[in-house]
This record gives sequence, structure tokens and C-alpha cells, in this order.
Amino acid sequence: MRVCTICDEPIEDGEPYRVVRSRTAGLSPVAYTHRGCRRAPSVVPFIASWSSEATGDPDVVLRSLLGGVGYAGELPSDRDNRGALWLRRGSSPGVGRPLYGVVHPGRQRLAMRRLLCQVCGEPADQDDRGTLWLLEDARGSHDGWPEDMLTTHPPICRPCLRMAREQCPHLWAGSVAVRVGRSDVCAVYGRRYSLGRLGPLAVEADIVSLTSPLLPWVVASQLVRGLNDCAVVSVDEELAALP
Repeated sequence: MRVCTICDEPIEDGEPYRVVRSRTAGLSPVAYTHRGCRRAPSVVPFIASWSSEATGDPDVVLRSLLGGVGYAGELPSDRDNRGALWLRRGSSPGVGRPLYGVVHPGRQRLAMRRLLCQVCGEPADQDDRGTLWLLEDARGSHDGWPEDMLTTHPPICRPCLRMAREQCPHLWAGSVAVRVGRSDVCAVYGRRYSLGRLGPLAVEADIVSLTSPLLPWVVASQLVRGLNDCAVVSVDEELAALP
């Protein structure tokens, strides 16, 4: 029997449904949703970018004395307190056209550092079990998932749980609520460079530890947390606990 990955209810014979295909490791390659469970976006997520925030990317250059890469005309605001270089973007949320699939590096970093809801930007839900996360359901990837998982997705608050499941296409292949007892900022995700004959050479997009010697060679775009002391919880029970 087909089960909707949004409402977790069976899809009865004759009910209209839609197929979701995924190539993500650990996810079912084929999933199903009720046609009516999918919703068009009603809000713009806190971490989404807006068309007004696009800037011309500055030239990436070698830092001859310190090693690694930097920007031509680099500003103090281009680096965080660990010295990591960040993708430069403006900040004007609400102005222009929302870019739902483009994560804003500044707001994502803020949400990860302060444990803010990725949808509304308010504090994520926390109780004695830990902070609430909504993750793609990759329980088939390995035993113990999501323990020790690295994620670029900020946590979530209870009021945004249902909306996220209904309106976020990357969750339609399946999602689970997880209480995380401990999470640590441990890495960045971004474009890694190496030394080329004519200057910096872009190698790949990668997760790089904050303690890695490769960190000076990265232009970071998202902050990464490691998730520990995790427990999968019931979405229905979390929603039932709303006031």
C-alpha cells in the first residue's frame, strides 16, 4: 500500500497522488504523496535568498603571506571570528523575488549559530529531549542514523513543522522529526580551492572541518552542525503538543 510521505496516511485506491523520485542515499528511490497534501509556498523561509541580495562575486585571489584564498578588495566582514572566508551576499529580505532554492549564507549561519527555526527565524523548539530538527528520512542509509550526522539544515519550531512538510519539495520524498540532545558547530560547506598555475583553482564543493588545514582554501556558504544524542520522534505528537 502506498503511504503519503507528508501526512503519513495511506493513499487509497482511486485517490489522486503524485510520485516523488529521489537519488539521495538512504532515501527510498520512489515515494508518494496525496496530490492535495502538497502546498504552494505561503511564506518565504528565513534562510531563503531574495533577488535583491545577489551581488557580483569578487575575484578569489591567493593570500601570499597567510596561505589560502581571499577576495580582491576583501572586507573585514567577509570573514567570521574563526577566520573562515564567506560567500559575499547583500541582506535585504523581503525585497525583490524570493529564491526558494538558494540558501542565504548570512541568515543560514545566524540560524545555525543561534539555533533558530529555518522557516520563521524564531528560536527553534527545545525541551528536555533536545532541539527539534526536521530531516530528510535517510534511516535506510546506516544503522543509528542520524547519530553523528553532519547537516547544513537549521532546526525548526513546532508551529512550522506541518508547513515545512507540505511546502518544501526536498522533504516530499520523506521526512522525520528528530530531537537532538547535543549539536556542535564543527564545519563549513563551501567551494574549496587549490593552487593552480595561474592562481586559485576551484576544486569542488565540500564540507570542511573548522580545524582542517584546508579551511583557508574554502569560500564558505553554509555552516555545519554535527548531531548527537538523537531520537526520532512522532510528528503527530509534536504537533499535538502545540498550545
